[in-house]
Amino acid sequence: MEDLNAALASLARNAVRLSIGTGEGAAVGRFGGAPDVPEGFDWPRFVTDTYTDSEVKPRSLTFLAQFDCAALAPLDRDGLLPREGVLSFFYETVSQRWGYGPEDAGCARVYWFPNQTALRPAEFPADLEEYCRFPALPIQGRAVTEYPGYEEFAGQLDLLKSCQRKGQNPWEVFGEFRAAQPDYREVPPPWHRLLGWPDIIQSAIAQECALVSRGYATGRGFQEIPEAVLRETEGAFLDEWRLLFQLDSGVPAGDFSLEFGDSGSIYFYIQKEDLAARRFDRVWLVLQCC
Repeated sequence: MEDLNAALASLARNAVRLSIGTGEGAAVGRFGGAPDVPEGFDWPRFVTDTYTDSEVKPRSLTFLAQFDCAALAPLDRDGLLPREGVLSFFYETVSQRWGYGPEDAGCARVYWFPNQTALRPAEFPADLEEYCRFPALPIQGRAVTEYPGYEEFAGQLDLLKSCQRKGQNPWEVFGEFRAAQPDYREVPPPWHRLLGWPDIIQSAIAQECALVSRGYATGRGFQEIPEAVLRETEGAFLDEWRLLFQLDSGVPAGDFSLEFGDSGSIYFYIQKEDLAARRFDRVWLVLQCC
């Protein structure tokens, strides 16, 4: 058990757990409202049809949230995010693309504006529907240490084989370890966070990102993907892709209702080297729901 616990402990990641509207923690950003952007900002658009309109055409993305990087800095224990400026997130919320294939590139965008003093509230594009103009709500954050969900743990074949050799139940080993961690508790939804580990609804996300970045579609499962490619990407959550931002359904604000699919979440993922290089244009989004 000691070696398994040590292996699990090595998977610890620091995160900023977020509350939107009301909650505990320091003020770190804003959900909704008009984004603060530099002069000449070109509002992002994505060419798609939607569930209610079959015409394929450019559509303005919905502004989701922005974060004050200086306010986040004390909570970002590993210094992974920029220390200054504003980090802003957009997504096309009418088509709600899943991120299952290369054709979904551009349905979500992330911008880092280093010079915060040069930013001004943007005007919404004329074609952006009222229901895509979300109410402005404060975001609070607090620093936590997190451990992976069982999906990522199960992706580590060496750990599973070790459990089996010792006659241990992997699920029980994993559950006992997580329950013993000081920052771990069964947190009810909604689940919002920057960095750390995602609350996964379906399957491990990092491998999907790794496959899509190699040109493979994952919407029909992995049956048509070569076995060698699957083996190559099964450890993507360890050494390649990282969660940047998870935004869950269920932001409370009067009559406003935020819903991704059927009570789902959207996950912005980024490769480690792109995060270090501030290449937020290379972020990939995945939507999962019940």
